[in-house]
Amino acid sequence: MLGTPAPAATDLLWLITSGRATSRMELARVLGLPQSTVSLRVQALLSAGVLTESGEGRSQGGRRPRLLAVRPEFGHVWTAEFGSSHVRVGALDLGGNLLCTTEAPITIDAHPDTVLAEFAATVHDLARRSDVPGRWLGVGVGLPGPVDYAAGTVTLPARMPGWRGYPVRAALQRHFTQPVVVDNDANLMALGAARLGPPGETLVVVKAGTGIGSGLIVEGRLHRGRGGVAGDISHVRVAAGEENPCSCGNRGCLETVASGAALIRQLREAGVELASAAEVMAAAENAHPEVTPAVRRAGLLLGEVLATVVNFANPDAVLLGGALSGAEAFVAAVRGALYERCLPLATRELRIDRVRTGADTALVGAGALTLEEVFDEAVRAAGKVAG
Repeated sequence: MLGTPAPAATDLLWLITSGRATSRMELARVLGLPQSTVSLRVQALLSAGVLTESGEGRSQGGRRPRLLAVRPEFGHVWTAEFGSSHVRVGALDLGGNLLCTTEAPITIDAHPDTVLAEFAATVHDLARRSDVPGRWLGVGVGLPGPVDYAAGTVTLPARMPGWRGYPVRAALQRHFTQPVVVDNDANLMALGAARLGPPGETLVVVKAGTGIGSGLIVEGRLHRGRGGVAGDISHVRVAAGEENPCSCGNRGCLETVASGAALIRQLREAGVELASAAEVMAAAENAHPEVTPAVRRAGLLLGEVLATVVNFANPDAVLLGGALSGAEAFVAAVRGALYERCLPLATRELRIDRVRTGADTALVGAGALTLEEVFDEAVRAAGKVAG
């Protein structure tokens, strides 16, 4: 019989920081886990110096519980999400709070060595100029393509020429002395949404921008799948795609008709010149007569594909991020397609909404993933010392 899985360290820390749970008993109740399981993880974090335990809380009928607190001086992590023409960078503290964010121009189809060297220089400059608490603990990076998380390499990227098989994590370790983690940007957006929402939910999280990416959270845990592409719907073939060539090498993929890049191409053919998915979204919000129907159609097509996913996975929520999610016409069309095409039981309690922190959600996810790696290592080190 399998044992109860240990809770993620970031789940514990962010519940404590938000005040939703300040004792071992409250953590166990909120997470729906045995108190013994939670206590083991808490004790490991206490031994590692991440948490403190002092004072006494209100009694619930027995002994007054000891109160837990996060030590912000323990440190912070730097996180980043790469797009096709920019990189968004932020610093995250132990409580899941973004301390600062910025964007820098970057060209993802340049040589990886050049892109990563420029990125590293940007982070080092920000770290020197920023007043963030504690030690610099690690670096988390999200990329717009499939990533072999264990190896830290890019695999079969459709929109990143020259990156196939590139050892991103090893390359970044030449620029940083801190541990580095690398994953797909949609996976990190999904992880960020999960960490910021109720514990233990199953989520389908879609990033709809220049391309379409998606991540899958199963009962609070990121599910990557055997090849690291679990949840990816961008290259599902759809009838509306006809024989449109896709960057993946196939034809008729969802991304060829419902992504920001596809909308830009379609609108240009109709005589409407827009340069980015953000411009498409802004024009749709301003009720542009050609743009709004095109955006609505893209949302319907995405919703049709998502309907199969919702019927299959029966998630708690479908959450939308990326530039196109800023257009109400897009979100409403996705919602309408899901309610029309899914089983009533699958949508009866389904939430369909935008990710809570918008463009920063993937940064939060990257920070959570990095902190997990750092804490796991700190806990292992504390255990060796104790032994």
